[in-house]
Amino acid sequence: MSGNVLVLAEHAGQQISEGTYELLGKARELAASLGGVAEVALLGPRDLAAQLGAAGVVVSVDHPVLAEYLPEAYEQALLAVLAERAPRLLLMSNATAGLDLGAALSVRWQAPLAAYVTDLAAEDGTIVATAQILGGKILAEVELPGERGIATVIGGGLPAAAGQRDGMPEVADITPPDGLDSLRMTLQQVIEPQGGDVDITAADMLVSVGRGIESSDNVELVQELADALGVPLSASRPVVDAGWLPKTRQVGKSGLKVKPRAYLAFGISGAPEHLEGMRGADLIIACSTDPGAPIFDVAHYGTTVDLFDLVPALTDRLG
Repeated sequence: MSGNVLVLAEHAGQQISEGTYELLGKARELAASLGGVAEVALLGPRDLAAQLGAAGVVVSVDHPVLAEYLPEAYEQALLAVLAERAPRLLLMSNATAGLDLGAALSVRWQAPLAAYVTDLAAEDGTIVATAQILGGKILAEVELPGERGIATVIGGGLPAAAGQRDGMPEVADITPPDGLDSLRMTLQQVIEPQGGDVDITAADMLVSVGRGIESSDNVELVQELADALGVPLSASRPVVDAGWLPKTRQVGKSGLKVKPRAYLAFGISGAPEHLEGMRGADLIIACSTDPGAPIFDVAHYGTTVDLFDLVPALTDRLG
């Protein structure tokens, strides 16, 4: 049985994602315990392998349709890699790629899947995953038995530095599957986010608001606190999807990743996609009336006081 651990690389704009380095660092740790090596499945431009120096082997499938993420194409290419390399474990991000591909690959590769994973360990040859259930309110330890398994890992919780190393890794090329030339799905357009009046990624402090604000009329309440502190107002995805703040203010996997010195979260429950974008902040202070909200798992300080009572009081104190 192979002890190799395979990571699916994610890339955009000729740049490997930070989440890939987080997974690669964990893959190196697991592979060492299993007596194997950490491999990376690089679907798309082969020259991106130069950014993956920490990999034991980069398995390249280079085809024009893989230059940008396309679920149908990635599924076919990754199945070809799995058949060729037969790893003990496949690691993917618990975001776009993992949510799209995890279940399908579990069926087609006939491997158990652990989703919403926060950590992994190898114990006596068995993979044990720590996974979130019930929206992150409970952490469960599950085994991935047998000779193969898949884990989709929530980003932001593992050190990216462990997966970063200079140098050119060994590259193994795999012939692209024939199906890539006759896909039913095509990519029509890649829409880049528009620039905004504020770059929230450069802010030392952020005040952020979530679904708990209830309506667009109440956003001004938290904006006044942000103004009193002299910092930008950011938001979780539900606020942006509702059109209450522009996309350039969205924190999370589908928005922007931020690492301010302080992050103040009001009315944010802490969905995994949001936590991936802000859990690297030096100080996280959360306000949510739900004591079981996942945001409290990453917060350094928290309160269940109603934000409609707390925010005006804070603003008055700063006035």
